[in-house]
Amino acid sequence: MATEAAQDAAAGAAAHGAAGQSSGMPQLDFSTWGNQIFWLLVTLVVIYFVLSRVVMPRIASVLAERNGTITNDLAAAEELKQKALEAEKAYNEALATARAEAAKIVAQARADIQKDLDKATAKADAEIAAKTAESEKKIAEIRAGAMESVTEVAKDTAKELVAVLGGKADAKSVTAAVNALLKG
Repeated sequence: MATEAAQDAAAGAAAHGAAGQSSGMPQLDFSTWGNQIFWLLVTLVVIYFVLSRVVMPRIASVLAERNGTITNDLAAAEELKQKALEAEKAYNEALATARAEAAKIVAQARADIQKDLDKATAKADAEIAAKTAESEKKIAEIRAGAMESVTEVAKDTAKELVAVLGGKADAKSVTAAVNALLKG
């Protein structure tokens, strides 16, 4: 058995030694480089054809569609901007027109109010003038009445004074004396 174990150990060592020589990275084994380069080129050509025929056209179409969408959106935005500017201009014009119309209405209202005020003032002036004339007439009547009353009072006072002083005065001489004094 010992011999068998030794033989097995020698066989295992030999097998291990052979495996030890063949072990290592197969990419660095110079005997397989030709095959590796061939399959590398085949793989690169296949990848190139797949990318150029399938993947790149899809990517190009997506980019073109995206570029078209962006261009269309920019054009639409510019068009909307122009419409907004036109709408703002129309709004400003309408606002200016409305302000001018409001100014006209205010001016017309002021003119109407001034006309009504002038009519009312003229009517009030006429009423005041009529009342003034009537008042002056009444004042003139009152003055005339007052003058008559003053004349009568003066005549009566003069008669009484003459009688108190012991004299006799007739109505004609008292009236003449009072009239002479009143005329100045």
